Amino acid sequence: MEDRRFAQRLGLLVAAVVPIAFAQSGVPEIPFESVPDFLKLPPGMNFGEVPGVAVNSKGHVFVFTRSNSAGGPAYGAAAAQLLEFGTKGEFLREIGKGLYAWSEAHTVRIDKDDNIWAIDKGSDMVIKFNPAGRVVWTFGRRSESADENAKPWGHPDPPLPPADGLFRQPTDVTWDSHGNIYITDGYVNSRVAKYDQNGEWVKSWGDKGTAPGQFRIPHAIVADRNDNLYVGDRTNRRIQVFDTEGKFLRMFTIDVPPAPGTHAVNGNTPTGDRLAAVIGAPNSLCITPGPNQVLYVGESTFPGRIFKVTLEGKVLGVIGRSGRQLGEFSGAHQLACPAENEVYAAETSNWRVQKLILHPQKQASAASH
Repeated sequence: MEDRRFAQRLGLLVAAVVPIAFAQSGVPEIPFESVPDFLKLPPGMNFGEVPGVAVNSKGHVFVFTRSNSAGGPAYGAAAAQLLEFGTKGEFLREIGKGLYAWSEAHTVRIDKDDNIWAIDKGSDMVIKFNPAGRVVWTFGRRSESADENAKPWGHPDPPLPPADGLFRQPTDVTWDSHGNIYITDGYVNSRVAKYDQNGEWVKSWGDKGTAPGQFRIPHAIVADRNDNLYVGDRTNRRIQVFDTEGKFLRMFTIDVPPAPGTHAVNGNTPTGDRLAAVIGAPNSLCITPGPNQVLYVGESTFPGRIFKVTLEGKVLGVIGRSGRQLGEFSGAHQLACPAENEVYAAETSNWRVQKLILHPQKQASAASH
């Protein structure tokens, strides 16, 4: 009876937000392994919360972490550090040590030319580094510490009008095949900003709301090989798809209830309406290379899973569950997927990056018996 009530509540919530594109019951678990102790930090160094991970064309892993740099008061301390590791997980260097933009690390991405892009939620800035680690471009501007009005952003509802070229807590960045730049902006502005390949402002679209083309925390963005843009609209619990001019194309949700008995790592385990509001909420997105692309989608701290999804929105499999052990997740804040069966998961609550090797052939073999 309780399961039936939960299903009814989930169905009502989803119907209120977006029509279900696929029946998503009976989704298989994808067999995988988590490589133990893959990233090797220098002696005496630890990760803090890890909101960002990316991989470049050489297989180097970039980690954007809230650690080893925290300074200031208990509220508002700066916490951002960008680290690079080699293909075997060996520590190579720190990039931008003490950078003026560092305030609250959020995500990191690598473009097709191996430039490194760091998105800092606290300073409202996006920084482009060249592969050598030198700042090339900056987007947005942080509040000056000498400004008498320097303080955290408020969250009025409706939000204050956005300004071209400035951000309020940006979240992620991606590019189309022509090099145009798309930044999700973010916790306050609820929009997507577009720049051209020369870094010139073009336009933005979206505002706060639940209608198609509106957002409630656009938290992640990726582009496929045909220049379709996928935006993880986290609080609306959906992924919206747009063309490069911001035209709404379609949207889909992930509707896979967690396994019974799964518990949250932090806080009370959601139930009822609270659980229905977070199932499949897209906290993180990555898209695989090559002609046959798929999405990987990470949930927030609970239910905490990672999903393999077609570009049309069909869930192909689920990876892991909520927890602290290797192969479990809490706060998969960013994903990197340099290959279809190789995924990196940056976790905020578990303070780590996991390298996952997927074994879908075992899934297929088990299904055939």
